[in-house]
Amino acid sequence: MPRKIASFMVAAALAVAMSSAAFAASTQWARVITVKTDNLSAYMAELDKGRAMLKRLGVSVQLRVWRAQFAGPEAGTVIVTQEYPSWAAFADGQAKTMADPEFGKWLAGLDKVRRITSDSLYREL
Repeated sequence: MPRKIASFMVAAALAVAMSSAAFAASTQWARVITVKTDNLSAYMAELDKGRAMLKRLGVSVQLRVWRAQFAGPEAGTVIVTQEYPSWAAFADGQAKTMADPEFGKWLAGLDKVRRITSDSLYREL
């Protein structure tokens, strides 16, 4: 898991280097995380705790949970989206959450109720 986070952060840093400040400031970003869980209700309860921490930290993000309904063999897949109004908001959110020990402990505890199968960052066109 730490390796995935590290590779995600390297990719994020590369994206920053390749984008202009004005472009990044005016573009919305979405982090899309695909997860496997055997206990969706427990996972949703944990995400509610995460939402409260994000609010406490002042992170500008819209957190949503989706389940694929008509997706062939992928039906039932659960994804979490973190929608940020700008690249600056994404970077600020990352800095605030990484610096908060309570958030770090909560994030590590999520491994008990879910397994990440994909973690991607999307830029609105």
